[in-house]
Amino acid sequence: QVQLVESGGGLVQAGGSLRLSCAASGSIFSINDMGWYRQVPGNKRELVAGITSGGITNYASSVKGRFTISRDNAKNTVYLQMNSLKPEDTAVYYCNAVLRETSYTLWRTYWGQGTQVTVSS
Repeated sequence: QVQLVESGGGLVQAGGSLRLSCAASGSIFSINDMGWYRQVPGNKRELVAGITSGGITNYASSVKGRFTISRDNAKNTVYLQMNSLKPEDTAVYYCNAVLRETSYTLWRTYWGQGTQVTVSS
């Protein structure tokens, strides 16, 4: 059974920084894309940043220049470094990964349980 476990959320003042981590564990043959999404109650979940297995990244325009996504393929882990945080960054942050559990199974998307990030003004 595959699990994605996030850590690193919390409360920070505006202008501060946080680093989120998400480790995938369990029966994993290969991981393709990984990413971070966020959701505010009443709103749709939105993409924050994504990274391919080869390290190509993409960002939402609202976080470009402030957030950095990276991954450690040996550890099946994706990170999100968040700098210059703003109150509007407050949300539950979810990681996801597109992976295969064996060489003969299909690619599937897995999600973490979410971690709360709160930025005070």
